Amino acid sequence: MDERAHDRPAVDGRVDDRPVHAPGRTVRAPDRPERARGRPPGGSRRAGHGAGRVPEGCGVTATARGGARIELSGWGWRHSGRAEWALRGVDLVVEPGERVLLLGASGAGKSTLLHALAGLTGPDAALTGDEEGRLRVDGEPAAARRGRTGLVGQDPETQLVMARAGDDVAFGLENLAVPPGEIWPRVDAALAEVGFGYGRLRSTAALSGGEKQRLVIAGTLALRPRLLLLDEPTANLDPPGAALVRELVAELARSTEATLVLVEHRVADVVGLVDRVVVLEPGGGVLADGSPGAVFSAHGAGLAARGVWVPGREPAAPPSPPRAPGGPLVAASGCWKRGAPDPGALAGPPADVLRGADAVLAEGTATALTGPNGAGKSTLLTLLAGLDRPTRGEVAARGRLAEAAGKAGRRPLARWPARLLAAHVGTVFQHAEDQFVTSTVRDELRFGPLRAGLGAAETERRVDELLQRLRLTGVAGVHPFTLSGGEKRRLSVATALSSGERSPDVLVLDEPTFGQDTRTWAELVELLAGLRAQGRAVAMATHDELLLAHFADVEIRMDGGRVVRTAERTPTATEPPR
Repeated sequence: MDERAHDRPAVDGRVDDRPVHAPGRTVRAPDRPERARGRPPGGSRRAGHGAGRVPEGCGVTATARGGARIELSGWGWRHSGRAEWALRGVDLVVEPGERVLLLGASGAGKSTLLHALAGLTGPDAALTGDEEGRLRVDGEPAAARRGRTGLVGQDPETQLVMARAGDDVAFGLENLAVPPGEIWPRVDAALAEVGFGYGRLRSTAALSGGEKQRLVIAGTLALRPRLLLLDEPTANLDPPGAALVRELVAELARSTEATLVLVEHRVADVVGLVDRVVVLEPGGGVLADGSPGAVFSAHGAGLAARGVWVPGREPAAPPSPPRAPGGPLVAASGCWKRGAPDPGALAGPPADVLRGADAVLAEGTATALTGPNGAGKSTLLTLLAGLDRPTRGEVAARGRLAEAAGKAGRRPLARWPARLLAAHVGTVFQHAEDQFVTSTVRDELRFGPLRAGLGAAETERRVDELLQRLRLTGVAGVHPFTLSGGEKRRLSVATALSSGERSPDVLVLDEPTFGQDTRTWAELVELLAGLRAQGRAVAMATHDELLLAHFADVEIRMDGGRVVRTAERTPTATEPPR
């Protein structure tokens, strides 16, 4: 795309007629480069590509009414390199305009099904593997409808394709040959609808995870698709942002009658948006199907036992071992951090994303960083983990952590040798894929302890223990990038715990409970509570109110790059679900 053009739609430079796979906005490349000069689009070189016309439902004033029809018969999918099927024997019909909530335990194949409906599975698509049975959207193979289906996936990093916010939202509209005069009004409207207040020129690299998710949602909603697929669309959003997106999705479904298929673990927040619930069985087909009331009334107890988030049956926090809070291990003092350069800025240096932040991580204490998207939580976590240096201020080890590091303990944390830092500070990134370095789950867990000099036998013992503890034994031989979102998160926690000869003294986690069902949520909290009881310091950025209530000892509230409140908390206990 011509990055200098802000008053007209721009072209991304690909002018052949092969499919362009931008997850969430699967579109076809424009056929004629002269569109970059603002001319009317020419016709497609092949019939059916749709590059020379405005597809139904893509104009600003001609939004399509009526949704797509979905039909699956005996459908199954097995990822490449796996022995087990992700889904098999799925029989399902979704009528136009229906709003369906797709449920199932972590790893049940919910995201796989959404990708298949978006046409992103198959030999020429993002996910390859073995397919059986029949899957049709409006009577066509899903791959034939790429560009008329909107998908918002779990990870916004994989869906942003341009350097600036406005260009990113315009990408799908341009590739669908929306008339030039309509593109920018639709871009502005979509950004406003999702509460993205930065405007078109904001650098996508300068956005927080939650802000990126809002931008991806804007890019998808701008297409006004007849089939809208949402895979945990609010998982990275703060509560106000999540509520805004839910309201927007509800209004879109009402006004366009689009068919909606939604995956969301926190069912209570979205059950009012849907008129039907479909529950998937891991490795199988449809376990339950009906209205929300009927499904939860007839199957609520059984679904809760399988890990499904059933309203009124939230998981109880596991009993926590006694904790013995001690002295500080890491302290951040007066930390400022300058953000990434913004190509949309007219002049001046990048803005500060941290402004004089202070934080202390203490032995036997769970510290939660909370606040709206863009508040600086992930940036502060990165400094506390020693993975980056503040522009001003200091992050240093304290107490027994500084003593254990010897001479290096007197340096700022970011200047520690990499192997020493990895042995004492474990990190779980917001985007799990950022820390995967091998081609199988088992090798991922072997990597850290073997590099730390642990023997082969002890390494295998530890790996087997973590695989079992975090429910990853069944996927030990598969590629980490093919895991579900919840499985990736658990693997990233496991890799942080296996990085040295023993568990790290400090564990830093960004949204640790993302994508978890009730069973894995409770098991993860139990694991973290055990580390806290051993005197480890646990720090986490989270929007998970349940985690905050059950596990946090200290809350650091952030807004606008500043720490606005630091307060002790008393974790609460709840009765187990009945």
